[in-house]
Amino acid sequence: MFKGIKEFFANESGAVTVDWVVLTAAVVGLAMITYVGLAENTQAVTNATGATVLTAQEFLTN
Repeated sequence: MFKGIKEFFANESGAVTVDWVVLTAAVVGLAMITYVGLAENTQAVTNATGATVLTAQEFLTN
């Protein structure tokens, strides 16, 4: 029984797969954090642009 446990812990055949899963999860996490940061700033710029366009439209129609 102990021989089987020692062989299990010594086997590294799945180590590369685990590394890729961890790396992929890190990349996805960073992408999500970046998206959230950009989405908030983009919304602020969009609102400011919309307000400026409405002001210009009111100025041009009067």
